[in-house]
Amino acid sequence: MDNGLFSLPTPFTPPTTEDDELIWLRLIRSRKVGPVTFWRLLSEYGSAAAALQALPEVARAAGVSDYTACPEGVARAEMAAARKAGARLICKGQPAYPARLAELADAPPLLWAMGNAALAARPMVALVGARNASSLGLRMARRLAEGLTRAGFTVVSGLARGIDAAAHETALEGGTVAVQAGGVDVIYPQENAKLGAEVARRGLRLSEQPMGLDPQARHFPQRNRIVSGLSEAVIVVEAALRSGSLITAREALDQGREVLAVPGHPVDARAGGCNALIRDGAVLVRGIEDVIEALAARSITPPAPAWHEPAPAPIAARPAPRPARPKPAVPTPGPAPAPALAPAPGQTRSLAETAALHRQILDRLGPSPLAEDQLIRDLAIPAQSVAPELLTLELEGRIARAPGGLLARLN
Repeated sequence: MDNGLFSLPTPFTPPTTEDDELIWLRLIRSRKVGPVTFWRLLSEYGSAAAALQALPEVARAAGVSDYTACPEGVARAEMAAARKAGARLICKGQPAYPARLAELADAPPLLWAMGNAALAARPMVALVGARNASSLGLRMARRLAEGLTRAGFTVVSGLARGIDAAAHETALEGGTVAVQAGGVDVIYPQENAKLGAEVARRGLRLSEQPMGLDPQARHFPQRNRIVSGLSEAVIVVEAALRSGSLITAREALDQGREVLAVPGHPVDARAGGCNALIRDGAVLVRGIEDVIEALAARSITPPAPAWHEPAPAPIAARPAPRPARPKPAVPTPGPAPAPALAPAPGQTRSLAETAALHRQILDRLGPSPLAEDQLIRDLAIPAQSVAPELLTLELEGRIARAPGGLLARLN
């Protein structure tokens, strides 16, 4: 199926009616359609309705048999469950959709929201850290959350135990957003049920996942990209070297957000991740003054909220932060592709040629993401010939797309 797929981007129109929202919901809930694929389909076909109609044929051309898009009844049942739970649907492009999140290449097409959606219009800062946090870590999280809300920021976290819970509890009065890994109506862990109810009543809960979904391990990295994507900066209060909080920090760096970390004792395993972040250039945080200074250096100065006395005058901006260390280029050696894999104009590729091209693509990809344009240069095949095959492999679940035009092999 080589028809110049995804060659010309088409501006999309956000949903304006419930029927439009239903179509968006059906498209994103369809099998093998994630946020990146959603936006690529919308860019190619111009509307969610056209993309939904074309999806079975796209799948058939990709070799996926008996493909069926998400049935209308399934999407309507999810909308009914949301109404029952008191959740509201927010689609990208609608006024209530968070502006910073909309900047991401893999921005969620839609979010379920419970609570005060106006909080997402204010500048946000994420506070994340260890679930088994120390008493000092919890005290620091509360101190930072209080300082951030007094400065006019909404505090974002993931509603987990430990640092997340301490940040939400402290920021309830000033404004907090909890991003959930499962459905917005499913509290995890259950011990935070009371806190989750308070966040829905006084703050805001968000999720891109279907209503009623119990979170699985793969959902937490997806949640983390939203936590950082909503935020102007991410503060890691306490984290081990292999911590989910470091995933959030990496997402923040990829998204162009400021990363800050609270240092800890070198022999404390719970501080290993934070110390490593600081070593690699994250802003060291001793107190709220360091955070405000770092944000002021990025010209992030929210208006003081009306519920408390005015915040103190901003601290003078520090010198510009040192530039990030350049990432070394990773060569991807391999044999030159056979010219026969690129068919002449007007010709179609045989099944054998298609299988050979798929093998060449997969051989050049691994778990570590590779830029799509680099892959195309390595293959020495025109981009318009490679793009449909990348979609084929994506629909088959053999490769995945990441922000910034990156590709990774899944199996």
